[in-house]
Amino acid sequence: MLGVYALQKFSTVDYPGYLSAILWFSGCNMRCPYCYNKDVVLGEKQIEEEEVLNFLKKREGYLDAVVFTGGECTLYPNLYLFAKKIKEMDYKIKMDTNGLKSHTVARLVEDNLIDYIALDFKAPPEKFKEITGSKKYENFEKTLEYLINKGIDFEVRTTVHTDLLNEEDINKIIQILHQKGYKGTYYLQNYFETDKETLGNIGPQKRKLDTSKIIQPIPVEFRNF
Repeated sequence: MLGVYALQKFSTVDYPGYLSAILWFSGCNMRCPYCYNKDVVLGEKQIEEEEVLNFLKKREGYLDAVVFTGGECTLYPNLYLFAKKIKEMDYKIKMDTNGLKSHTVARLVEDNLIDYIALDFKAPPEKFKEITGSKKYENFEKTLEYLINKGIDFEVRTTVHTDLLNEEDINKIIQILHQKGYKGTYYLQNYFETDKETLGNIGPQKRKLDTSKIIQPIPVEFRNF
C-alpha cells in the first residue's frame, strides 16, 4: 500500500528559507540505478495520515512548511486531499517529483496546494528509458511545459553520475530547457557517495563531471561538486 513511509521532523535545507518537516512517500514509477532510497521505493506505507496530521497540528507556529518527497509522492492516491488538509493548517508545501504524473501535478498546482516544485530531469530523451526504466518521457515533458507556462515557482535539477550521464547529455538537457523557455536556475547535483545499497547496485563514479564543458544559456548551479 502506498503512503507515507517515513516522517523527518525537521529540516533547514530541503526547502530553503523555511523550517520544514519531510514526508517520504513509498513507491516509485522509475528505477534509477543511482537511487539510494531503495527501502522507500520498494517499501509500503508505514505511517498513517492521522499521525502525520496530529504531528503537524502540534508543530503549528514552529514549522513553516512540509516537503513531499520519496519515492514518488504523486503515486499516492490520496495526495490531493492530504495536501488540502495540510494547507488548511497554513503550511507551505514543497513537492519533489519526477513529473510522470502530469495530471496530478497540474491538479495540485491549479488548486493552489503546492508552493514550490523541484522537478527531476533525469536524462535527455534518448537516454531516458535506459536511466529511469520508464518509456514515459512525454509525460515528463508535458509536466515541464505546464510548469513553465504556468509560471509557478519551481526548479529543475539533475543528479549526475558520470557512468550514466556525460557532459554532452547535460548540455542536451540545458538546450531543451532553454528552447522551452525555462527561466529558472538549473541545478546539477553531483552523485552523493553512500554506503547504502542503491537500486542498481551502482558503484562510485570513475570521474566527476567536467563543469567547464557545460554550456550556460540559462543559469546553472553546481551542487556538491
